[in-house]
Amino acid sequence: MSDGTGITAETLGHSVLSQFEGIRFKQIRIPFIDSEVKAISARQKINDIASYDGVKPIVFSTLVNTMINSVVKQADGVFMDLFMTFVEPLEVELGVKSTHRIGRSHNISDNEQYKNRIEAINYALAHDDGQTSKDLALADVILVGVSRSGKTPTSLYLAMQYGIKAANYPLIPEDFERGELPPALLPFKDKLFGLSITPERLSEIRNERRPNSHYASLDNCRKEIKAAEYMMRREGINWLLSTSKSIEEISTTILQQLNLGQAIY
Repeated sequence: MSDGTGITAETLGHSVLSQFEGIRFKQIRIPFIDSEVKAISARQKINDIASYDGVKPIVFSTLVNTMINSVVKQADGVFMDLFMTFVEPLEVELGVKSTHRIGRSHNISDNEQYKNRIEAINYALAHDDGQTSKDLALADVILVGVSRSGKTPTSLYLAMQYGIKAANYPLIPEDFERGELPPALLPFKDKLFGLSITPERLSEIRNERRPNSHYASLDNCRKEIKAAEYMMRREGINWLLSTSKSIEEISTTILQQLNLGQAIY
C-alpha cells in the first residue's frame, strides 16, 4: 500500500517474497492512501482479510504521512514500513530531514525528466521493428535480432523506465543472404546491441502468432538464429541470449555495457 501509486512497494515486495520458494501469495494493491478516512478503510480491509484467511496479511508500505501510517499500523497485519526503514538512517547520515512529501517518486515535478521519458516512448514506438530509419542518429541504442526475440518490450521498458531512446531493427533472411547488416544500421554500429533466443522458444512464440507456418518452424528458427548470431559475432556486436532473462535483466545489461542511464536525482 502507498499514498501514491504503490508501484515502489509492489516492486520491493516482489523482490523480498521471491526469496521464499514454494509459497504462493495473493497480491492486493491499495494505492492513494492520502487521508485519514482512506487509512481507516485500508486498515479495515486488512483486518477483514486477516479474519477471513486466518493468517496475517504481509503489508509492504511506502506511506509517508506519519498520521496515516499510525492508523494503518493498527491493522492485524505484518507491517513492512519500507519508507521509514531507509529514510530515517539517511536523515541521520546526511544531516538533513526528508521532505515527507507524498508521491515524490512518481510525480512530474521534474518537467524536463518527464518530457524526456515521453519523447523516448514516442521514439521507441516510431522506431519499432524497423518501421523507419529516420533519426537513428538520435538513438541511444539500437536493438537487433531475429523477429520475436524480445526487442520491442525491451525498447519500451528502456524508454519508460530510463528515458532511453531505443530503436529496434529486425535481422531478416534477406540480410543473411547478403551477409551484411541492414544498410541503415551501418553508420551506427557503435549503438547496436543484439538479442538472441533459443530456437525452441522462438518457435513457440512464433507459432502463437502464425501457427504451422514456415516462419515458425523449428528448422527455420534454427537457421535464422544461427545466421544472426554469426553476423553479430562477425560485426563485433555485443549480444545476449534473452530466453531465460527478464526484461529488467536484459535492460540492465544493455545499460551497463553501453554506459547508459546514469541518472542523477
